[in-house]
Amino acid sequence: ITSGSGKALVSRQFVEMNRMRIEGLLAAFPKLVGHAKQHTFVETDTVRYVYQPLENDLFLLLITTKTSNIVEDLGTLRLLAKVVPDVAGSVQEVAINESAFELIFAFDEVLTAGGHKEEATLSSIRTNLLMDSHEEKMAKMLQESKEAEAREQMKKRSDEIRKRQMAQLKQNFMNNGPGGPGMGGPGFGGPGAMEGFG
Repeated sequence: ITSGSGKALVSRQFVEMNRMRIEGLLAAFPKLVGHAKQHTFVETDTVRYVYQPLENDLFLLLITTKTSNIVEDLGTLRLLAKVVPDVAGSVQEVAINESAFELIFAFDEVLTAGGHKEEATLSSIRTNLLMDSHEEKMAKMLQESKEAEAREQMKKRSDEIRKRQMAQLKQNFMNNGPGGPGMGGPGFGGPGAMEGFG
């Protein structure tokens, strides 16, 4: 999904190609589209751009080899054009950016590695995207269990430290009296200070 200026909002690569090449192809796209507004594809010497204008000056774009099946490419493009608003909620740049990973997962349901089209429908894509992963659930449960155990250990440690501090304070109080060191020990007047009272 690109903007009218050629900025890629979401890009999914299904064949090996270096980044510079991809950026070059995307940068060339707006110039080529300017000449062919009423068509759904544009060809260069090496590639074919199969595209569909979306709302808000955005384009859904497939870059294929010139030998690919154009009819199949157009069918893939139509399915992807249904997937984008279904997954992103709207065809706004903000919504697409917020749903980038979900869109990539949906694109992976439509196309395989190598760029071959899967036999998928919009409802099957929805179903696959909503599927729960047993491994993911187990990993989350394990993580939550570890976090709960760590909280429990911290609480025990905190209680032990607090008990040690209280015992130390109590021991200091018993050894030095309520006034602390230098106040004469158990009574304030030292040994025998209480003589005569009693």
